[in-house]
Parts: sequence; C-alpha cells; structure tokens
Amino acid sequence: MNIRTFAISLLMIAASLVGRAQINNLAQFDDRLLHYGIQVGYTHSKFDIKFSENSALRDTLQGVTSYYSSGFHIAVIGDLKIWRYLNLRLLPGVTIINRELSYSWADNYYRLHPRIETTRHVESVYGEIPLELKYRALRWRNFRTYVTAGVTYGFDFASLKKNRNKDDEAIVRLNPNEFHYTIGLGFDFFLKYVKFAIDLKAGFGIIDLQVKDPEGDIFVRSTDKMKSRTLMFSFTFEG
Repeated sequence: MNIRTFAISLLMIAASLVGRAQINNLAQFDDRLLHYGIQVGYTHSKFDIKFSENSALRDTLQGVTSYYSSGFHIAVIGDLKIWRYLNLRLLPGVTIINRELSYSWADNYYRLHPRIETTRHVESVYGEIPLELKYRALRWRNFRTYVTAGVTYGFDFASLKKNRNKDDEAIVRLNPNEFHYTIGLGFDFFLKYVKFAIDLKAGFGIIDLQVKDPEGDIFVRSTDKMKSRTLMFSFTFEG
C-alpha cells in the first residue's frame, strides 16, 4: 500500500467515525486563546535543479536529476488564536532527509570511465522554525477543514559546506541556512480528549542551497542552482 492509498483510507475511516458522533467533542476548544500540540510527519524531498550552462561540461554530462526521497519530521505546536477563524502557529522541530542526485553521462565518457558514480546522496538534518497562518472553515459536528500558508527557516546540522570527503575529493556541499515557503491543506477531527488532524503540505525553497566551488569535480560543477522541494504528510495532536 503506497502513501497516497494509506492517507485516503485513513481519512475515510476517520470521517466515518466522526460523522457517526452525535456529541460535539471539545465544544469550547476554539474559544481558547492559546493551545499546544505535537506533530509527526512523513516527508518526500528533492532538489529543484538548474543544469549547468557550461558547454564543455555538457559534452560529458547529459543531465542531472533529483528524485523524491523519504524522510521524517517531528515538531511541537504553539497555536495562538488571532481571529475567529484565523490562528498563528509556531512549529519548531527537526526534519531528517536524504536527497538523491542522479547523473546521466554521455556514452563516450561512460565507456572511458565505467566505474564513475551515477548517483550521489545528500543527507540533511534540519532544525526548523516554521511560522504559519491557519485559516479554519466552519466546524461541522466533530470535523473541519483548514488551509495554511507560512515561511520556514531551517539550519542543516549535517551540512558539508566546509568539508571534503575522506579522499579529499570535492563533494556536493550545501548552504546550512535554508528558507522556504509552504502551503497546505488539513482536516481537523475533534475526539473525546484531543483534537487530531491530518495535514498535507508542500514546501518551496527560496534560496540557492549549492555552495559554489570552481575547483570542484564534475559532480559539483554540473549544476548552477539547487533549491529544495518538499511534500509533507503529517499527523497532529493538540490539547
């Protein structure tokens, strides 16, 4: 079962359970000025790449592609009510991801270097501080939808900006600082003791993460720009 099928099945089950309820759980929940919670999530991340315009390099390397790779996310939630249907949310947390770069070599070059790498992995451990607005629809019994929009600052504790590998060869290095904006859609379910939510979100990097290295090897020089792209599927529990 893939993640999409799992999410749809879980949403249908939760909606069915909530739809049968005749009692409005946590009836005064939305009247509270401030409340807290926790969020755990499954992420898919990749790089949005601009391939090098160096014509000499293009004769050797035909393209670079980044595919979505899985990761994990956990955060705490601080939620402040600023209007009847609008909340300001702070979600500091940690995201662990391992993005993959795939290289397509020219046939002639690959025949001369049959052992050359075709993929490289870039691991990141981000400490993140997202700030977002949550706009809530009208509550129906124990169910409600919402949309979110926000910005996130992240610091990559695993950044290799200043490092080289054990053979002192150039490697793909990233700026440890990242900014991205997010948009999302969610579903609130008011249970007996907590509010449970399913959250779907997309993140789009704002700055170029690649550290330029004119003396780097062909892997490093193969791209002119790298920005992050992230899809996140999360569960939240708020009390």
